[in-house]
This record gives sequence, structure tokens and C-alpha cells, in this order.
Amino acid sequence: MYQLEPRELSFMKKIIIYAVLFLVVLLFSAGCAVNPVTGKSQLMLVSEDQEVTMGKEFYPSALWGDMGGGGEYRDDRLRSYLKDIILRIHSVSHRPNLPIDFAIQNSSIPNAWAIPGHVTITRGLLAALDNEAEFAFVMGHEMGHVSARHSASQMSYGMLQQIGLGVAGIALSNSSLADPALTLGNIGGSLLLLKYSRDDELEADRLGVLYMTRLGYDPQYAVMAHNNLEKVAQDYQRLMGKDSQQGGVVSDLLSTHPRTSIRIDEIQQLIRNLPPYSIVGNGAGGERFMSMSAQLRKINQVYLHNYDKAVKAFGEDKLEEADSLISKAISADAGQAPFHNLKGYIALKNKDYTGADQHFKSALNRDPNYEPAIHGMGALLYYKQSYPDSTDYLKKALTLFPQDASAHYFLGMDYFRMASYKNAIPYLKAYADVQPKHPEVHGVLGICYESIDDRQSAYNEYLAQVKVAPSNDMGRYAQSRLGVLGSLSK
Repeated sequence: MYQLEPRELSFMKKIIIYAVLFLVVLLFSAGCAVNPVTGKSQLMLVSEDQEVTMGKEFYPSALWGDMGGGGEYRDDRLRSYLKDIILRIHSVSHRPNLPIDFAIQNSSIPNAWAIPGHVTITRGLLAALDNEAEFAFVMGHEMGHVSARHSASQMSYGMLQQIGLGVAGIALSNSSLADPALTLGNIGGSLLLLKYSRDDELEADRLGVLYMTRLGYDPQYAVMAHNNLEKVAQDYQRLMGKDSQQGGVVSDLLSTHPRTSIRIDEIQQLIRNLPPYSIVGNGAGGERFMSMSAQLRKINQVYLHNYDKAVKAFGEDKLEEADSLISKAISADAGQAPFHNLKGYIALKNKDYTGADQHFKSALNRDPNYEPAIHGMGALLYYKQSYPDSTDYLKKALTLFPQDASAHYFLGMDYFRMASYKNAIPYLKAYADVQPKHPEVHGVLGICYESIDDRQSAYNEYLAQVKVAPSNDMGRYAQSRLGVLGSLSK
């Protein structure tokens, strides 16, 4: 087996020492920052500018990949109306100096989230709310996490963990360092798994109640918002099945955001302790809210009863059922890009390349930046062996959704098929990192590394291939190359 040269080992030791020193410098130089809400000191390795930068970099993957993904629900009139409320909340928050943008995430999963620079509510949750006051509380709660730097604090602790993992990764790798872009992606990906503490959630509730009353809304609607979220989450679980992927996501959501009678009691206590406030009008803003969101609530029913069930059937390889359901969805509203896109993936799975091309293009005619359809066109062109055209679509897909693992795979395979092995490696490696049990990717990586004369990495990938799938063609090829590479190092 190929062994590292002494100078390479020396290089790695230096990198480890530098990394440890960097960690020490971070700890001593960053010290503690003052929380803008509580006024107390806290560990903070992330500056305000870094918060905003990390939020900007993380946002596309959160919008497409987190809690059901889906990208942005397109309704400019509704978005403008709701964004005006967001800007008003932001103006009375503790950090009105931060940039802020708003989007409706095109997902039926009831959820809302905020990161520095962005606040989002899903179509599924928005459809369950009854008035502006409930919306203001939900959004104020999420923006409260940013105001109190809960997200920045979690980023700081995540950075400490990632630094430790980075040192270990360098020690186990060869002399080339990991791609910094992938490291950033890993940090961003870990944010998807962050869970706020009960104290953080209670503080965000307090801020949500405070912000809504500063705008003249009745704080009692915060209780109704909690009840509506719990109800819509339970309804969605029943519709999708608690054991389904979608239902499982909602179970995780409820476990991290408990909506119990104890939580409601806490809200009531928060309301009793509010500073003096005055209510504007009826304190709800329900009539305009229901009017502006009427079309969304209507189309949400089509998503719930047709599209979401079609996605579930597609995932279970029930293609005829999926096709029937999505055809009903298109009949109800032909303007939704996701409906045509799913039709395209059904055709692709059936190897109906002409139909897939037609449906993906129909989706893109309705939304030129609908990432799954751009990705779908890239995959379709790969299967049609139009590799250069495929790479164009897949590169665009990755600009919209940098953590789309499947797009990384197809782009890597495009380069592999074109014998551009050096270009193929980072994309295939990114895919292998998140799908290490894929039956062929390690063998393909082995071929790529061997083609650029990186025998150590080739040996490692062939070894991984044999461990994952020793009996398929790629596994047998990898076993044969292990013997050759092992003999060359003797």
C-alpha cells in the first residue's frame, strides 16, 4: 500500500499545531459578547457581520432542503403584504439594524424559521393562521431567536465542534486539505440540526409577544397561534401518516417546539408581565389577512390532498398512483411548477425521456428558477449522454441549492464520462460524504484518483468500494485494482 512520505507527515503535524493554536486564539480573542436582549455576556465566536454572511450562505440550502424544502411559493401580492408586516416587526425588534428579507416557503409542513437576514414561513403554516396578529406572533418568535443571538450562539458552539473535527480530518487525510467550500457546507448543514433550548424557546415566545403588542396586536392571539400550529401539525401527520418521511419530520418539529398546555400557561404568564400596551382596532387584522391569503389557502388544499400524496406514492415506487394524483393537481391549478416537475420525474423514472423533457420545461416555463426542474433537466441530459449540456443545468442547480447532493453526483458523473477526472472528484466526493453506501461512487472515485496518479486516494476509495459493495461489477474491479496498487507500493 502507498505510504505517506516523511515530509508529508511533517506537514500534517504542522497543520494540526496551527489548527490548535487557531482554536486557542479564537477562544481568547473572541471572549464574551453582550446579548442585545438580555444585556448579559455570552460566548460568541461569530461577529455580527459574520452572522449575516453565514445566514446569506446558508439560506438557499435551508429554503430548498430544510423541513420539506420546496423553494419559494410565488405570490408577489401576498408576499408584499406580509413583508410589510415583517418590516414593522423588525423596526420594533432589538436588532433593527440587521438586513431582513421574507419568503413563503413552498412546503405543506407547518413550520417557520429565521436566520440572520432572513425570515420564512411555510405555505402549510400560513394557511392555518387566521389573522395578522397570529402571523405577527409566529414571525416575532422566529425573529426573536435572531434578536437574542440564539442562532449566533449555536453557530459559535458549532464552530468549536467543527474545528475539532477539522483537525481530526486533516490528520486522517493525505497532504491535500479539504475543500473549504465543502467545509463551509458541512457547518451550514449542521445548522439544520440545531435545537434551541427550552429557555431559548421561552425567550423567543416572550419577544414574539412583546413585538406584536408594540404594533398594536392583541397578545391573546399568541395563544391561538400556538393552538393552530399544534392542530395543523397533527392534521398533517394524520394525512401523511406518522411513519412517513413527511410525518416523521413533523414529529421532530413538534418535539423541538412543544405546544403543550404548560407552554400555553407560560404564554399567559408572559402576557400578564408585559409593559403597558394599547391595542389598535380589534387587535387581530383578520379580514384583510383572510382576503389576501385566500388563494394560498385554496391551493394549499390541492398540495395536501394531491401533490403531497403523489410525492409519497412516488417515493414508494407507486408510479401509476403518483401520476394519477399529480394529474388531478395539474387539473386544479396548472400554474404550479412543482406539479409539472413531479410529472417530469415520474416520466424520467419510467424512462420516458420525451415526456420528461416536456414536463420539466413546463415547470421551468412557470418558474425559471425552480431548482428541482433544473436539476431534473440535468439528470435527463446525463441519461441521454448529452454531458456538456447536462453540466450547464447542474451547475445552475447548485448555484440555487449548493447542498443538493444528487446534483453533485450527476455533475461529477458528467465529468467522469467526459474523462475530466480532476473536475469530477470534488463533486463525487461531496456526494460520497453524504451517501457513503452508494454501490458505485467509491469505485468511480478510485478510477478518477488513479487517473490523476493519486494512488493513496485511489487505494482508499477502492477499499471503501469493496467494503460497501464487493459483489457488483464495480466492487470486483475495485478488488482487482487494490491488488495492483498494493503491489506497486512494495
